[in-house]
Amino acid sequence: MLTRARLVAGPLSWCCRLLLAAGAVCAAFGDSILAGEPSGEGEGASPEVFRVWTMGCAHVGSDLRRGRESLADAIRQSEFGGDEGGPPFDWDIALHVGDLSGTQEAPDDDEGREVVRQFAAARKHRREQFYNLVGNHDASRTGEPTMAWFRKWVDPTGENPETSGVDAGRRPFPIEGTWERYSFRAGNLLFLVMSDRNDLPPPVGRGPRGGYPAGAVTGETFDWWKSMVEANRDAIIITAHHHMLKETTVRSGPWEGMAKRADGSWRSGVHGYFPEGAPQGASYLYFVNGKPDAQAFERYLAEHPGAIDFWIGGHTHTDPDDRTGGRSHLERKWGVTFLNTAALTRHHGGKVPMSRRLTFTDGSNQVRVQCYLHTSEHAPQGWYDQAERTVEIGKPFRVPWGP
Repeated sequence: MLTRARLVAGPLSWCCRLLLAAGAVCAAFGDSILAGEPSGEGEGASPEVFRVWTMGCAHVGSDLRRGRESLADAIRQSEFGGDEGGPPFDWDIALHVGDLSGTQEAPDDDEGREVVRQFAAARKHRREQFYNLVGNHDASRTGEPTMAWFRKWVDPTGENPETSGVDAGRRPFPIEGTWERYSFRAGNLLFLVMSDRNDLPPPVGRGPRGGYPAGAVTGETFDWWKSMVEANRDAIIITAHHHMLKETTVRSGPWEGMAKRADGSWRSGVHGYFPEGAPQGASYLYFVNGKPDAQAFERYLAEHPGAIDFWIGGHTHTDPDDRTGGRSHLERKWGVTFLNTAALTRHHGGKVPMSRRLTFTDGSNQVRVQCYLHTSEHAPQGWYDQAERTVEIGKPFRVPWGP
């Protein structure tokens, strides 16, 4: 049976071995893992709760060009607190919902190595406690091996441990599936994780330049998701994709990612304006199996209220109090809690670097959702109480470990 000690215990990760080989000093990272310490610091570990740290849109290269380590800074703040007074906080697993890359072109190996380096900032958690999916900026060019960059450097299934530092055998909750779509279980939580497919040819993808903003999945991924939902009605289901569904959270409606000029024409807003790339759907999951404005997930959830408990995404960067479209970052629709957890970036179309933490309590159907501000532009660094919510799930949570 899994225990909290086993969650963090074990030999040094591939990531540490890579850094040691390069002459980096990783002693603190290895020592804390081998000691079997509780994951994180701050409130104190509790065997009765399970904490999921959700984040997205680190856009590592964009912030690094301005001297900021968007991903590493957030990890260090979670474990030791921030330089501006933000407290450390506990978490058991982390879910990054895509856009680790900051380039407008297809990402390159230099940025891949930087992503690996920033994940290695963790001292009290191991790389395998981070679960990842593809965002539109992480896409390879059309004509390249499918999602070559993501599979080489981020690699949720551990197929390239020598470059990514991910050892699939050290996952606290093993993955079943592929880089494109996979599941894992923690107690009676079932995570269904789907990658964006903006690497596909235009108009879905940007061809030689990488992915357009509008979201996409293949028909096979939708069919997999539907079958997993229907086969696991006894589970608390958390779906993750880079994009939100249409008209569920802030700026997720048609054209809400764009800005209108005085003459009525469109230009870039919170997303880039590409006339040939479905700009009306830039803010949400627009293509399914190549069909524009497909709304396959939306129709299913409307016909099956409460079929899942959470949809977690990112993609749209704005401040935590934005209500454009009459919607916030966290909304309820079709019996589902929709949560936009973006964004860690400050300099890639960034507004306010932030993330969320979900706290599940054993035996309870209430989930605490908190917002953490990683800088002090909007409000003091740390927990932003105005954005905290408590939401209901369809059944009581069961903790994934014994005493």
